[in-house]
Amino acid sequence: MLAFAREFDPQPFHLDEAAGGANELVGSLTASGWHTCSMLMRMMADSFLLGASSQGSPGVDFVDWKAPVRPGDSLAGTARVLSRRMSSKRPTLGIAKLSATLSNQAGTSVLVSEYALLLLTREGAAS
Repeated sequence: MLAFAREFDPQPFHLDEAAGGANELVGSLTASGWHTCSMLMRMMADSFLLGASSQGSPGVDFVDWKAPVRPGDSLAGTARVLSRRMSSKRPTLGIAKLSATLSNQAGTSVLVSEYALLLLTREGAAS
């Protein structure tokens, strides 16, 4: 957590317990929200993206950091398909809209996100 903050998000409340404690919003040392997003990405890659015909994503609709992630937290995630459709421009691609949630060991949601995922269709995967 500290190594990520030092390299990518060196705000004091991500680097130092005293600075985190002095921050009225977080109250203690917390993980960078971008670190939390990176952990979600790793969980998605390991659980379903690397075994799918994923072609990436055109973007993220939103990321909502609901609660701070603290040292020692254990995170678990869920992803849900909200909708799916074929690409109107590329018949070998499907577009799935997904929602992802990360929760800590107490069951508190710490991150909610929605995004689109591009996937090869069976026709596209066979080419």
